[in-house]
Amino acid sequence: MTQPPPPPPNQPPGPPPGGFGAPQDPPPGGFGAPQDRPQGGFGAPTPPPQQSPGQPPYGYPQQPPTQPQYGYPQQPPTQPQYGYPQQPPQPQYGYPTQPQYPQVPTPPPSGGKKLSAQMQIVIAAVVAVVLIVGGGVWYATSGGGEGDDNAKGGSTGSTQGKGGSGGNGLGGNGKEKVPANTQAKLSFQLPQPKVPDLTDVSGSWITDKAYVKTGVNSIVGYDLDKGTPSWTLPLPGQVCGTSRHVTADKKTAILFEATKRVGPRFYQPCTEVGVVDLATGKLVWSTSVTGGNAGDSKARFSEVTLSGTTVAAGGTDGGAAFDLANGNPRWKPQANAQDCYDMGYGGGEGLVAARKCGPYESQYVIIQNLNPLTGAPISQYKMPTGVKYASVISTKPLVVAADVGDTAGDGSGISDFFSIDEKTGKLKVKIAADADRYAARCRSTEVETCTKVVVGNGRLYLPTEEHEGSTGEYGDETNEIVSFDLATGKPTPEKADAGDGYTLVPLRMDGGNIIAYKAPPYDKGGQIVSIDGGTMKSTLLLENPSDKAVRGAEGGFSADYSEIVYADGRMFISAVMVSEPRESSSTNDKEYLALAFGTH
Repeated sequence: MTQPPPPPPNQPPGPPPGGFGAPQDPPPGGFGAPQDRPQGGFGAPTPPPQQSPGQPPYGYPQQPPTQPQYGYPQQPPTQPQYGYPQQPPQPQYGYPTQPQYPQVPTPPPSGGKKLSAQMQIVIAAVVAVVLIVGGGVWYATSGGGEGDDNAKGGSTGSTQGKGGSGGNGLGGNGKEKVPANTQAKLSFQLPQPKVPDLTDVSGSWITDKAYVKTGVNSIVGYDLDKGTPSWTLPLPGQVCGTSRHVTADKKTAILFEATKRVGPRFYQPCTEVGVVDLATGKLVWSTSVTGGNAGDSKARFSEVTLSGTTVAAGGTDGGAAFDLANGNPRWKPQANAQDCYDMGYGGGEGLVAARKCGPYESQYVIIQNLNPLTGAPISQYKMPTGVKYASVISTKPLVVAADVGDTAGDGSGISDFFSIDEKTGKLKVKIAADADRYAARCRSTEVETCTKVVVGNGRLYLPTEEHEGSTGEYGDETNEIVSFDLATGKPTPEKADAGDGYTLVPLRMDGGNIIAYKAPPYDKGGQIVSIDGGTMKSTLLLENPSDKAVRGAEGGFSADYSEIVYADGRMFISAVMVSEPRESSSTNDKEYLALAFGTH
């Protein structure tokens, strides 16, 4: 069938329809900006710790002299510990209101009559009550609302629960267990392939038998511990999109170009959709479609996802969906009077479209929860004015990120998170994400490429920006993972501390736990930890070697511009972009496609 029709009449009306020929969104690029990584191969000098790309110098947001912009939390009158939710002086949407404390009896002025012992006891008791109330009010107001205790979170299937104090029984039930020996060894390293121009190599997965990684015009499965190729899937062109979701029988969706790139442009349109069997290395099927903004030409896609038995691909030419088993189209891009098209989809437990509508000068974005078999909208939410793009963090529960009015200002693509009821399309809460405080990132022009943020247990988990550690010495920068209740929008009191010199990066949910990477200081290896989603206590699962050569190789990967996957005592970190070889002053300098660490 064709792509779903425009929103039904009972939905919020959009701007007047515009004609075709309006300027289109710029074509999508690779994942993130190209990153010049430190030259840190084996035997190379260890580089000093560097600040994450695009990250401003650490510091709390300063109190603006005028009214702060939308989404910018106000500076509290007193500064609490970094990483702990701060109390704004004025009530902000999604933040608890400042409590009113009882008055403490004022002692008489000096020189007056001394207080009796009984009066001193009374005053001490009142002060104690005030301190208890003051210390506990955050815990009381940060409790969860009447959420669905049986709802599932994100694509990992983690159980959702009420947010609140003390964990409330959240966390646990993870599949990842502590290995007998948490000290990992470097299992293997994959050399970076030689390419004539900047090339997208995003896409990496772990099965029970192989580490699978996108290469040049191919996808390769490597032995988990030896790194020898188990299978190679040659493709007619470069992979230009991959899904993070994998079916129970190890199938996933990809996009690729129909022909190989040639100079001088080294560019081919991203038009082919396919399904790969990660267990066998076979291309199950591949296809392309026409329609939408592409007219009679092949539709170009920028990303692809997977939900149940549906593969869905979106881009500026529109969206299409296919049967996972055989590639038969379920809907195709379709021109319509409202100039609507599906920019992309979020997959996993549900299928959610980010749909852009209207003429270029007055476009707006709608989030639609779809029936994955038919494409019919189950519910929809119209994003606020000033939203040009939107990213889907989770489909069940439905959580969306956006940069409203381009106010984030840090390139993160996030000024606010939106918790939406996927059944009714009603907004539950909006959570402001201060760019100076939180470090989650989304590629604003794509729908399902957010990193450093996960959803589970009815909570949104995200890291704080790096800041000075407890010693105040060079190289001890650190951060925390904090969370917000998706039913109330309120910050929860628990947090996970990275520790001096380390930086926590949430990777995925594991049941009710968070699997996170701890980017290391310059003199140690990185770690993988499991964080209880309720208490936020960390358990070490893997620690990489701290010898100089291995540190240098690991340090060549930035957590902001790499893919990190972990399962069963094995961690893999890989590049998402590779470029033509650079001139080097040392023959020992090496750049890698991927590194593998294991405790086995």
